[in-house]
Amino acid sequence: MKHNSQAQEQRRQLRQQLRENRRQLSDKRQHLHARQLAKNLRLSRHFMQASDIAFYLAEDGEISAEYAIKLAWTHKKRVYLPLISPYGNELFFALYTPATRMKLNRFGIAEPAAQIKHCKRAHQLQLIFMPLTGFDLRGNRLGMGGGFYDRSLHFRRHQKSWRKPKLLGLAHECQKLDQMPVEDWDIPVDGVITEKKLYRF
Repeated sequence: MKHNSQAQEQRRQLRQQLRENRRQLSDKRQHLHARQLAKNLRLSRHFMQASDIAFYLAEDGEISAEYAIKLAWTHKKRVYLPLISPYGNELFFALYTPATRMKLNRFGIAEPAAQIKHCKRAHQLQLIFMPLTGFDLRGNRLGMGGGFYDRSLHFRRHQKSWRKPKLLGLAHECQKLDQMPVEDWDIPVDGVITEKKLYRF
């Protein structure tokens, strides 16, 4: 129990520092990184081959997927955004177009004003781009601490290789770590795209 508490405290401190690092990026730097990320997206065969793709709307200094989403629309791909279930802490994914009506969820984050019955679950998508606080070169992802993606992707723990959905993190290069503490419930990613390069794990 003591070891577990130490690991959780280490993750909490690491998460706080990494969030501060990305918040310190200027608006100009944020836009530059977002544009470079979209260019690097073309290097991903998972992106080029997928037709149903989930993105996210950036918050708290996360790298923006704005230009990546526009690139997906240009390639006639169906774009989805996460929507928190009103019945629990699971994520559903609602279709997102330039005409989609938005609302604020209980965390004050914009999400599509869609009904759950019209949404997809994670296993129905081909590719999910995930926000993250930090990542290492073993494919470990440090989230925001809410566990929404981990719970929604729990089925990935029962098999090491899944044809879909593929999971790619989107991040600033400054969020890369040599190694970080992990928990049993953490869901690793298949790769990470930053403004510098595409990492394949």
